[in-house]
Amino acid sequence: MFWNETKVRAKIQAAATEDLLDRFTAYRNGMEPAALVLIEEELYRRGVTATEIAKHRERCERECVYLPDGTAAKCSLCERPAVREAWSWHRLLGLVPLIPRLMRYCRVHAEIRS
Repeated sequence: MFWNETKVRAKIQAAATEDLLDRFTAYRNGMEPAALVLIEEELYRRGVTATEIAKHRERCERECVYLPDGTAAKCSLCERPAVREAWSWHRLLGLVPLIPRLMRYCRVHAEIRS
């Protein structure tokens, strides 16, 4: 893949702090090392401390659903790390149940589904 540091840096600067924390901790194994350096710099620029990053990492390790490659699974409904798995129906047009499938939910969507 072609690396364009300017575009990557712009995306990092536009991202929410919570998203950057997730990328730097939960999704770390699937990321380019150079991107991790840029994310870490941006987090520190925003005033996020090493202690806050460590706490976020510990929470992810404790709560997240991880894939065999060590990367956190993404929520089936958004980009956040999943904290729960449950069987649900894949629906045609969001209405007609077709086949069962394993769904993953982040903290926000897990609360809605409860």
